[in-house]
Amino acid sequence: QVQLVESGGGLVQPGGSLRLSCAASGSIFSIATMAWYRQAPGKERELVASITSGGITTYPDSVKGRFTISPDNAKMTVYLQMNSLKPEDTAVYYCKIRALTASGYVTAWGQGTQVTVSS
Repeated sequence: QVQLVESGGGLVQPGGSLRLSCAASGSIFSIATMAWYRQAPGKERELVASITSGGITTYPDSVKGRFTISPDNAKMTVYLQMNSLKPEDTAVYYCKIRALTASGYVTAWGQGTQVTVSS
């Protein structure tokens, strides 16, 4: 099994920054992809950043230039640096990884961490 533990959410003023962390544990041989999603009240969950094992990143236009995803493979941790935050960034943020385990490839989600951008 794969477990993910997220941290780093909170309340921040518009224009501020936050860094989210997501630590993976379990019988993981390797990680194929890491990603961050968010879900605002009344809206569908959406991708905000992803990175492959080869280092290819993807960002939607809404966060491009403001958010940066970065992995620490040695720690099996993925970070999301969020700068120039806007009220519309308010949401619950979830990390997701796809990892190779003894049972084959599995997809795991974190429990979510609240990010609130408000003055």
